[in-house]
Formats: sequence, structure tokens, C-alpha cells
Amino acid sequence: MTGITKTKKYIKQFFQRADIFLLIMCIICSIYGIYSIDIAVTGMSEGGWDMSAPSKYIAVQTFSLFLGIAGFVLFTVIDADILGQQWKILCAINVLLLVALVIFGQDDGTGNKSWIRFAGIGIQPSEVIKVLYIVVAAKQMTYLKEYRDINSFLSVVQMAAHFGIVFLMIVGVSSDLGSAGILLGVFLVMFYALGVKLYWFAIGGALVASAIPLLWNYFLKDYQKQRLVAPYDASVDPDGWGIRWQTTQSKMSLASGRLTGVDDEHSTTVFTGKHTDFIFSCIGEHFGMIGCLIVVALLLIIIIHILRIGLHSSRTYDMLICFGVAGAMLFQMFINIGMCIGITPVIGITLPFFSYGGSSMVTMFCAMGLVSGVKYKPKPEHFALVF
Repeated sequence: MTGITKTKKYIKQFFQRADIFLLIMCIICSIYGIYSIDIAVTGMSEGGWDMSAPSKYIAVQTFSLFLGIAGFVLFTVIDADILGQQWKILCAINVLLLVALVIFGQDDGTGNKSWIRFAGIGIQPSEVIKVLYIVVAAKQMTYLKEYRDINSFLSVVQMAAHFGIVFLMIVGVSSDLGSAGILLGVFLVMFYALGVKLYWFAIGGALVASAIPLLWNYFLKDYQKQRLVAPYDASVDPDGWGIRWQTTQSKMSLASGRLTGVDDEHSTTVFTGKHTDFIFSCIGEHFGMIGCLIVVALLLIIIIHILRIGLHSSRTYDMLICFGVAGAMLFQMFINIGMCIGITPVIGITLPFFSYGGSSMVTMFCAMGLVSGVKYKPKPEHFALVF
């Protein structure tokens, strides 16, 4: 068999195995996002912000898109079982990434030491940690389901301890409540999909509630406390020029867009983060409510599609990976849009595929590749009546 014949065979196998619909949907979202980022950074530059060479942002995001597509292909071809078998190495990578944050981490003025920068390139380790956690947690949960009683005290403690260690390490090293919150959402979704009894959720909720005063008084910094209560207590920043300023500007952008949006000449708001955490506000201003609804619809289609793949999987491990990825997307979408409309705290969460950020883009495509790799498998019996 010649090299060309082998290449054609591998390409054919990829298109047979891969979820091309999922890939196309992700690319559509990314292109929509790049166009919106272009509008945002151009407007910020014209508004007096130091956004020199707006084309640089588009180039970075476009390059990240192609790199993400390559990651999708790679993680589709690599069986998720192989990654799961190397869970010790994946755990070690997570630890090394957090150690690197301690040594080289930068906060970029946000208060969260979440970035590692070198040679002009920024990497957000928490994005990688999130995907690796999904794989390792799926492996652990599958083992406990197959060889132990998942509702036993020991099994629940093991799963909770794994999550708790990663959660506390992220908060302790980077003070990144946003990424830690997404990780909590992933854990809860996978925990529920595994079939853990609801009384364990009630017990966990009670324990968390009892620990809140301790966390509030001894672990959270003042600016973190202000961020958490700002959406619900106007007295924190009554004039809207302090910690609530971005949210105020974001709501003004959304309101000014009305149904179909406004052009650049009639844009009324320019503020930092419009191309990153508040890209949804930029979309609302320039494309109106219709543009926002399209964003929500595209992301929900992806999430529902991922859940369907998980539900049709014949194995717990594959199902948990899909539910973990869907959970991450769902919580990111909810928190990010909530930040823009003022119902959730501003904690630095990107909108998947839309916000500017190479780390987010590439890791999300890699996560989609994991989902793509588990597609053509029957549905688990305990979800037979769903979808």
C-alpha cells in the first residue's frame, strides 16, 4: 500500500469516525466570534483604548481556530481510553501547570493569577486543567461504578476528594473563582450522570453551606467578596463606576442594540473586556437581540448534540466524558451571559468559541474531539427513555 493510498484510507476513516456536524457547528461559532471580536477591538481602538493593531487579535484568534481544528482531529483519532489509562500522568500535568502558575503566573491586572506568558504568547492553565480533570474524573467514576458501590460513603468521599483537591489548588494558586466554579459545575453534572443518589447532593450542599462563613471570613479577598455580591447589592458600588462598571456598560450595550443592532457610528459604549468576557454584549449591541439569540441557539445545539452522543454511548466512561464537556459548556455559557446581563458575578469566564482567547479556543476544540471520538456507540440502558 502506497503512502498516498494509506493517507486516503486514514482520511476516510477519520470522516467515518469523526462527528463532522459537531466540528462544523464549532467552526461556525468560532467564525461568528472572530467577526464579533474584530468589531469589538476596532471600536475600542477608535474609542481611545490602547488596542494597537486590532488585526493582531484577529490573527491570534484565527490561528487558534486552525490549531483547535488540529486538536479536534488529534483527540478524535486518539482513543479516550488511552488518555484514561494514563491518568497518573494527566494528574502530574495538572500539578505541574499549577506549579508553573506559582512561579511564572501573571494576573494581567485582574487579581487572578491565571496566565503564563512567554515570547508574547499567553497560556491559561486552568483551561487545560479543566479538560484533563474531565478525563481523569471519568476514569475514576467509571472504576467506582464497575467495581464498587458508587453510593457508598467511601466512593463518594473519593470522588469528592479528587474534585476538592483540584478545586482548592486552583483557588489557592490563582484565586480564579471563575475556573473553579466551572469545575464545580462539571463535577456536579458528571456526579449526577453517574447515578449518585440525590441525598448525597443534599449532604454536600449542607456541608458547603456550613463552610461558607469560613471561606468568606478567612479565604476570600476583599475584591472577590465585592465581585460576588455586586450583582445583588447595589450599595457595593452605588454610582456604578467601580466594581459594577463593566456590568453597567455591558447592559447599556445590550439595551442599545435592541432587536437588530446598531452600526459602528451609533455605538455608545466602549469598555475593557468587550472582546473577551463581554463579547456577548458586543454582539448584542451590533447584531441586536437576534444576534444574541443566534449565539444562544448555536451553543445549545452543540450542548444538546454532545448530550445525545453521551446518551447513545454504550459505556459509562464515554458517557461521562460527554456529560463533563457538556456541563463545562453549559456553565460557562450561563455564567458568561449572566455576567453580561448582570445576574451573575464578574469572575472572568469566557463564552465558548466566541470570546477572544487562544487557550479557551484550542482546549474547547480538543474537548469536542474527545466527544467526537466516542460517537458511534449504543445508548446506556438507564437513559433509554431520554432523547
